[in-house]
Amino acid sequence: MSDRSRPCYMIGVVAEMLKVHPQTLRFYEKKGLVRPSRTEGQTRMYSEEDVEELARLIRLTRDLGVNLAGVEIVLKMRRRMLEMQRQIEDLVGYIRETGGEGPSDQPRERQEPREALVRAASSQLGPVDLF
Repeated sequence: MSDRSRPCYMIGVVAEMLKVHPQTLRFYEKKGLVRPSRTEGQTRMYSEEDVEELARLIRLTRDLGVNLAGVEIVLKMRRRMLEMQRQIEDLVGYIRETGGEGPSDQPRERQEPREALVRAASSQLGPVDLF
């Protein structure tokens, strides 16, 4: 667990940090927009990541006028984009480690040209469910 994901703030502290009522944070949790950790006594504990996510949510609603249904879509899309970015970074790291070589009996300089990585991967792509 990274330091940023370690739960360390109680609901009153987070409410004060974000200048909202604690009931607002409870409402966001009830709607499934944030999932704070719980202690054994069921006290909500928010991590730095949770606070950043709540700040994003509040900015969308207060400053940009997005309703909660829109906020949910935006936050889900952001999470998916971050996951895809992580997958791309893993793929690039793998390609760098292997030197882009695939299984072959021929030395690298004598291998036949292959299709581009993007073309090969595109056949594996499917529709994205946004909801």
